[in-house]
Amino acid sequence: MAKITLAELADCEAIIQLQQLAYQTEAQLYQDWAIPPLTQTVHSLQQEFPHLVMLKAVSDKKIVGSVRAQLIDGVCHIGRLIVHPDFQKQGLGSELLLRIEQAFPDAVVYELFTGSKSEGNIKFYLANHYRPAYTKNISANLSLVYLRKTAS
Repeated sequence: MAKITLAELADCEAIIQLQQLAYQTEAQLYQDWAIPPLTQTVHSLQQEFPHLVMLKAVSDKKIVGSVRAQLIDGVCHIGRLIVHPDFQKQGLGSELLLRIEQAFPDAVVYELFTGSKSEGNIKFYLANHYRPAYTKNISANLSLVYLRKTAS
């Protein structure tokens, strides 16, 4: 199993590379290669970095997973949960999700989103005790499903 630790500013480039790999399936699903996870730059992530808690999962000195979050008014907004395709379906995503939740003990609720057509993602989040809260229409081809989990 990969070792999960806090990401460092120097990890941004490797995380963006992994993010671009991990979001290829989403881009194919929506036939849209301009989705924000694919267009985000290393520089923009470096700019966001001080405002986030970002975790990385490392195996053989290579970043194979990551997740980021921030707390706003009691809501822990979780984003960009990514796992290298070779490491998927082994529990790493669930472990990253649990660890980012644990990083925010003052959260009242955890919230994240995924595309409405992303059935695998939705199933994963449901299995991790998230429940659909609302849907936001982004375009004719894209709706985002926001899922929430009450902090215990």
